[in-house]
Amino acid sequence: MTQQIRNAVCFVAGIALALAVVFSIGPAKAKPEAADAPGKYTVVATDGTHLIVTDNGANKVLFYAIDQGGKPGDDLKFRGEISLADVGKPVIKPTKAK
Repeated sequence: MTQQIRNAVCFVAGIALALAVVFSIGPAKAKPEAADAPGKYTVVATDGTHLIVTDNGANKVLFYAIDQGGKPGDDLKFRGEISLADVGKPVIKPTKAK
């Protein structure tokens, strides 16, 4: 009977050791794929006449709007941008479109 118990204990210890090795190695860390990476732009708000977009790469917020007196669906034109580096300052001055 003691031989059977010893064999069972060795078997359980072997399984535990094998599991410890497998979980310690873990899956190889691969570079994130393009689908996993965040997008370059994020739409913050839109209502058909205005569009506010964050440029994640340049750290800016971009503003687009239709011409005054236009109707929803007209072309949106670039109006200006704000640098997100200025967030936290008492005054943020937007840069107007050229």
